[in-house]
Amino acid sequence: MPNPDVLEYNNAQSPAERKICDRLAAEIDSSLSKAENKIWHRHPVWFLDGNPIVGYSKLKAGIRLMFWSGADFDEPDLKPGTGKFKDASVTFTSANQINARDLRRWLKKSNEIQWDYKNLIKRKGRLERLK
Repeated sequence: MPNPDVLEYNNAQSPAERKICDRLAAEIDSSLSKAENKIWHRHPVWFLDGNPIVGYSKLKAGIRLMFWSGADFDEPDLKPGTGKFKDASVTFTSANQINARDLRRWLKKSNEIQWDYKNLIKRKGRLERLK
């Protein structure tokens, strides 16, 4: 079940954006049942052992779903970030654009492929692979 702060975040969105957020939260919670979720840097984020795994945020272009280690998922629909880190994301403007099979596959990979963002500062910006 999503954290009450995450539900509040979702409820603050427009009706169309709320549908996207609610669907993403439900799928993430179902697939990453051991993950902790909370608002982090003003956006819903799920963590495994204190390491950020997946989150979403409202942008002008829509709701962006971001995987912290997604650049290594080898998934063409996930667009890599700046290249400085290992993130990749996809942006939705409608809940109908969310392909549940793809999302579940990405979430499975997010559990299997992880870079250690939790200790990024301690390692002076150097990422290490966890899984």
